[in-house]
Amino acid sequence: QVQLVESGGGSVQAGGSLRLSCAASGYAYSSCMGWFRQAPGKEREGVATIYTGGGTTYYADSVKGRFTISRDNAKKTLYLQMNSLKPEDTAMYYCGAGGRCSRYEYNYRGQGTQVTVSS
Repeated sequence: QVQLVESGGGSVQAGGSLRLSCAASGYAYSSCMGWFRQAPGKEREGVATIYTGGGTTYYADSVKGRFTISRDNAKKTLYLQMNSLKPEDTAMYYCGAGGRCSRYEYNYRGQGTQVTVSS
């Protein structure tokens, strides 16, 4: 059974940090994984993608220099370290796996974890 479970979301003040985790099981831990987010009334936005083999990463311009994606292949866990958070980072964050990852189009997704950044 394919399963992605996110954790680590919460509420933080602007300038703060959070680290999101995504535990994968089944075939969900595929060659590429990533994060995307969606805020109420806004379109889905790709955040970061990583290829689990060579470690190549992609980031949205809006998070470059602030967010870092990483993975632990042995634990089948994906991470997103978010620093210097801004109110505009407020959204539901989802983990994705497989598919056209460089375009943030994933075959599988988790249920999401909420991130709220207050000014």
